[in-house]
Amino acid sequence: MKRGKAVLITFLLTFFFGLFFLWPVTDVLKQAFLDQDGQFSLAYMWLVFSNPIYLEGLWNAFALGVTSTIFTFFIALPLALVSYRWAFPGKKWLTVLILAPLVLPPFVGAVGVRHMLGVEGALNAFLIDLGFMSAVAPTDWLGASKFWGVVLLNALHLYPILYMNILSALGNLDPAMEQAAQNLGASPWTRFKRITLPLCMPGIFAGAAIVFIWSFTELGVPLVFDYTRVTPVQIFDGIKDLSGNPIPYALVAVMLTISVLVYSISKVILGRNKLGVSTKPKGDVQEKELKGASGWILSLCFASVFILATIPHFGVFFLSVSSDWYGTIFPKSLTLQHYGEGLGHPLVLGSIKNSLLYASGATFLDVILGVAIAWVIVRSKMWGRNVLDALMMLPLAVPGLVLAFGYLSMSENDGPFSFLIGANGSPALLLIVAYAVRRLPFVVRAAVSGLQQSNVELEEAAMSMGASPARAFWRVGLPLVGTSLIAGAILAFAFAMLEVSDSLILAQQAEHYPITKAIYALLSTLGNGHEIASALGVWAMIFLGVALAGALALVGKRGGGLFRF
Repeated sequence: MKRGKAVLITFLLTFFFGLFFLWPVTDVLKQAFLDQDGQFSLAYMWLVFSNPIYLEGLWNAFALGVTSTIFTFFIALPLALVSYRWAFPGKKWLTVLILAPLVLPPFVGAVGVRHMLGVEGALNAFLIDLGFMSAVAPTDWLGASKFWGVVLLNALHLYPILYMNILSALGNLDPAMEQAAQNLGASPWTRFKRITLPLCMPGIFAGAAIVFIWSFTELGVPLVFDYTRVTPVQIFDGIKDLSGNPIPYALVAVMLTISVLVYSISKVILGRNKLGVSTKPKGDVQEKELKGASGWILSLCFASVFILATIPHFGVFFLSVSSDWYGTIFPKSLTLQHYGEGLGHPLVLGSIKNSLLYASGATFLDVILGVAIAWVIVRSKMWGRNVLDALMMLPLAVPGLVLAFGYLSMSENDGPFSFLIGANGSPALLLIVAYAVRRLPFVVRAAVSGLQQSNVELEEAAMSMGASPARAFWRVGLPLVGTSLIAGAILAFAFAMLEVSDSLILAQQAEHYPITKAIYALLSTLGNGHEIASALGVWAMIFLGVALAGALALVGKRGGGLFRF
């Protein structure tokens, strides 16, 4: 790529990114640190840290992030090590099945878990039948342990991200390191503690940072569990008084600072000495095939994790097909009536159409931006292209709650983003841009990966035969990265369809609700609102499952790289 074109593309991309990412984030910080006279002030921050309610919310959010990450680590690390070192019965299918939690957002899974752990839920019914609990005084599990309920949902949903990061890190290790230690008499535990674990730390921290930020800023699950003493919910409640209350801005600023700090620490660790890491290992890693009881024990462990992780999925499904599910382990009778009622419900059909519009627009925008960014990063020799690459990953460090709050404040009261609001109050353009910015890293990483693995000499050969750079790109370069680009686009589209923070905050009117906002609204509807919401959740689960399966099938063994940043 010629330097002039690279500079022009970089300028346009940076302008877009600055306008729709850096500016909203900066505006939130400005509102948090400037007083009514426009002077720098820490007064609002002092109000946050001096108020025991807000301080408790921050502590609870931080504790949720840390605890969820720890739980996720202890699920993901053993699974990754076992998958990397041993072959066991059913490994091909079991290693795919344990990724199942990705097909159901924890926000939706919380609906099923809440029903199963309620006073009249399936768990109490099971314990009563066994004689371990009195039917007169059943336990309200979520009433007493909402914190641990949120942690459990976060860990069961997010462990695949950390699992794939650790597995990718293990795959990049030079086997000669462990082989040398083994030849010197080091035990398996010593080799793991002194060699494998330290060398995998970059991958562990990369995944753990994403898990922490996701859990720390999670809004949907605490809302469903009615866990109000946590900062994301306090910010969500503060939207009602956005014009006159500076506290939500200060809370957002604190969450942003902590998230960026955690992400920065992970990037520093990622940039440390790469000793022992090799993209082309000097030795082949031979999986040890386990037969008999040992192999079946490992298979059982993987299957157990899959079953445990899909309990929320089954809860949502059973709730969607139940006509009466109170005080029993399983529904007393099954029906498909809720699916039919859902299709006739004004919120459901409208939300599906809206989400398709918002997600399609965001994906189209991401593909254009992602290809342009990847082309500059991989095909140009412009100084600063690595900075551009790092800049485009920043949406991972900034919680969706922060960005959504910035968009909201800048689009209200004739703000600078009010032009993104339609004449009838439609937030379609606002949500398309918000979704696109949030999911851009998926497409960028996929496009960069595809370009790095394609042969640039083919494009050069086309240009030497008289093809213009644009024609060479269209006829040669783009088809070469097509598979990776499609995989990234599928992930961006699927996750945009089920985006929570932007949807809950930016869609204010029922006719503009996307799917997740419709599910949240249905949960507060009397009658069979929970059942219809679950039916919509099942549709979303099937859709996302097909999308993820398609994306992983397209990229094959490189699928974990789509989640490694």
